[in-house]
Amino acid sequence: MLTLNSSEVPVLIGLAVLLVLAGVLVVALLVRSSRRGSAPQVPSPPSQEAPPSQEAPREAEEVTAPREPAAVAEPALREVPAPTAGRLVRLRERLARSGSPLGARVLSVLSRDHLSEDDWDELEETLLLADVGAGPTAELIDALRTRARVAGLDDPAATRAVLRDQLVALLDPSLDRSLGVQPGTDEAGAQVPAVVLVVGVNGTGKTTTVGKLARVLVADGRSVVLGAADTFRAAAADQLATWGSRVGVPTVRADRDGADPASVAFDAVRTGRREGVDVVLVDTAGRLQNKAGLMDELGKIVRVVTREAPLTEVLLVLDATTGQNGLSQARVFAQVAAVTGIVLTKLDGTAKGGIVVQVQRELGVPVKLVGLGEGPDDLAPFDVEAFVDGLLGA
Repeated sequence: MLTLNSSEVPVLIGLAVLLVLAGVLVVALLVRSSRRGSAPQVPSPPSQEAPPSQEAPREAEEVTAPREPAAVAEPALREVPAPTAGRLVRLRERLARSGSPLGARVLSVLSRDHLSEDDWDELEETLLLADVGAGPTAELIDALRTRARVAGLDDPAATRAVLRDQLVALLDPSLDRSLGVQPGTDEAGAQVPAVVLVVGVNGTGKTTTVGKLARVLVADGRSVVLGAADTFRAAAADQLATWGSRVGVPTVRADRDGADPASVAFDAVRTGRREGVDVVLVDTAGRLQNKAGLMDELGKIVRVVTREAPLTEVLLVLDATTGQNGLSQARVFAQVAAVTGIVLTKLDGTAKGGIVVQVQRELGVPVKLVGLGEGPDDLAPFDVEAFVDGLLGA
């Protein structure tokens, strides 16, 4: 029989306690481990689940989000522009209702019973203030004086007829005012689109004019491509693309602001050739006629474009309210880009109108299009007799 002394008993009791604690600890670890292994099999509460629709749409948006702007902005909308046949009548009526200061004041002087030298001086001043120019004014005054001496100007109807004939003669109806929008062919017999370059200073309404001209051409049955070569003005390409989309016309544009405008113009012409369209309209950035660098850039656009297709028209957009400043603009642009026609915008009651006479006299370049009003179809081919009738309120 084992006999323990008094000093050994506490030691044995301590060892027994340690063994019991170790056993309890092992059991606890085993229970905890078994609970962890079985946890995935227990469904989690519904309130803790993430809604399955939160992440999926976000991933879809990232996948379908548009990347860089396309080189060709395809049209999204479709409108049928008004035919050009009725536009001249509408524009003439609006011009007549505007109360043109040129026609009204000249007629008021000529309708007086007896024309004194003061009356003739007033008439000359009226024409000069209307920006008719010194040379054309002198010619008109001489012609009216001769008619007054020979046949008299007592009858208001006869006076109006004489003034009308003289104004029509000053505007030279013999000038060719047709637009060069007939496509041609290259040496291989493939179709080459007509290329129309639109130039001018800031604020004259070039981009709007290009958009309205596209409507004119579509109304006449032409297929068109627009070139947004104004890469410096914010939203210029968007504005042009909106105009084109309304009538189903695509727009070639740069993928970033500040791109080379000559490259955009070249791409537009190349696209026009590839698609077999009739006309390519190229919008350019506004530039001051006294800035050599900007004018040199315009010359570069002309050189680059003509490598792909010849220019058939270079249209200079002039604000009818600018008067003599418009003439200086026309001279410089004619030297750089060989202007072939004038587009006269903002021709309403505030416009002097006489700039038409002077620009044609100085440059031998006809006014081919005239805009009056803010409507999308308020652009029409210029007609000398309709314009004069509008000035005289006929």
